[in-house]
Amino acid sequence: MNPEKRGLSEDWLAVLIGLAIFLLSLGTLAGLDLLGWGVKANVWLPGKAILAPVSVAYGKLPGGVALLATYLFLLAITTLGAVAMRWKIGPFVAGFTAVFGLSFLCWVAGSYAYIAATPDKLKAFGISWSLNLTAEAGFVVALLAGLLVGNFLPAVAARLTPAIRPELYVKTAIVLLGGLFGVSAVEQSVLAKAVVFRGLCAIVEAYLIYWALVYFVARKVFKFSREWAAPLASGISICGVSAAIATGAAIRARPIVPVMVSSLVVIFAVVELLVLPFAAQHFLHKEPMVAAAWMGLAVKTDGAAVASGAMTESLIRARAAEDGVNYREGWMVGTTTTVKVFIDMFIGVWANVLAVIWCTRIERRPGDKVRLVEIWQRFPKFVIGYAVTFVAVLLIGMLAPSLVGKTKAAMAEANVFRGMFFVMTFFTIGVVSNFKKLWEEGIGKLAAVYVVCLFGFIIWIGLVISWLFFHGVKPPLAGG
Repeated sequence: MNPEKRGLSEDWLAVLIGLAIFLLSLGTLAGLDLLGWGVKANVWLPGKAILAPVSVAYGKLPGGVALLATYLFLLAITTLGAVAMRWKIGPFVAGFTAVFGLSFLCWVAGSYAYIAATPDKLKAFGISWSLNLTAEAGFVVALLAGLLVGNFLPAVAARLTPAIRPELYVKTAIVLLGGLFGVSAVEQSVLAKAVVFRGLCAIVEAYLIYWALVYFVARKVFKFSREWAAPLASGISICGVSAAIATGAAIRARPIVPVMVSSLVVIFAVVELLVLPFAAQHFLHKEPMVAAAWMGLAVKTDGAAVASGAMTESLIRARAAEDGVNYREGWMVGTTTTVKVFIDMFIGVWANVLAVIWCTRIERRPGDKVRLVEIWQRFPKFVIGYAVTFVAVLLIGMLAPSLVGKTKAAMAEANVFRGMFFVMTFFTIGVVSNFKKLWEEGIGKLAAVYVVCLFGFIIWIGLVISWLFFHGVKPPLAGG
């Protein structure tokens, strides 16, 4: 039976939980810091503080207490959802406690400096190397841990089953992601006004050129099914985690599909992060904004894209200083961020487009009439939550610019919970996945698709588009 016909579905539950956290975070606008105690895991080394509350207002709160408060809050809000969904509460509470604890350990492990620190942060940690995976490495660690539990510890996996709810966790995270993108758009509004047309062209490139080419390569060359090809196209061409998962929901792919795609994107982003900024310094030092836009178009995870933009800015500003040119700080990384935000903000729209296409074309049988109710049932409802949080933050920034600082703080607090829901998604996906079966389905070929697409055309098309629309555009000079 369709869950929507029973009443509340996990889709709608995710919207409600996400909006509840979002609204609580907005308490900062009224001077009420309601979520500032949420725990964040810093990139760390032994002897350094690992856990801390996200808000300075709770700076004296011990990290362990912040962690306990975060757990109790998420337990309470998800248990209310479990009651609404008529799940068995006792087993859910026990399972959720274990899922939260194991997932958070994975998040902390992925934040270890030698794993997560990006090249522009090595000096601050006093280390000479790192895997450069950013804190998103926690997602990969969680997936591997989940696969270990699911494939080799069946008794443990069975006990966790009542709280293995990857769809609920990831959809809640994406609802909260809308607010984060909204505040990024507001923050970059000055720069965005200068590059808005170019940013919109970036959307056309990512969604209509990259996506179509990756989908074609995955289907025709590597013979992947549509279930794999569509999330793969979104993950590689748009933004690993969010786009792949939104696409998977729109076409009703198994949850493991977009998560495996996202994991590959995180790993391959390391290659781009290590190579592209130095290539930009060597070949594009006289076209700094081309280089900056290129990072936003070529690097597919948000964290790695912004880090690559920061590295590119540092390298090019140093090179320009040798010629007596002192560019104002922040404009290059701002351009990278703006281009990436323009691409990310349309994830929800693209998911809806794909849902309609799959319903009316791909899965429609000859002679069948497509009813509007079928399109509505397929439509990923969490996209509504994503749109609400994005537009709400955008309107606050437009109508009350004086509140932008407080809004940014609010979204930083909500982002703590978004990250937690994402890492629980990866862990629980691993638990329910049979790795041997997935390998037989062609998981190994995913990496080959990525290599072919990344080095075959994504990097080069991104460079051409960046050159066409940012050629001759220069950052302002410091003091100018």
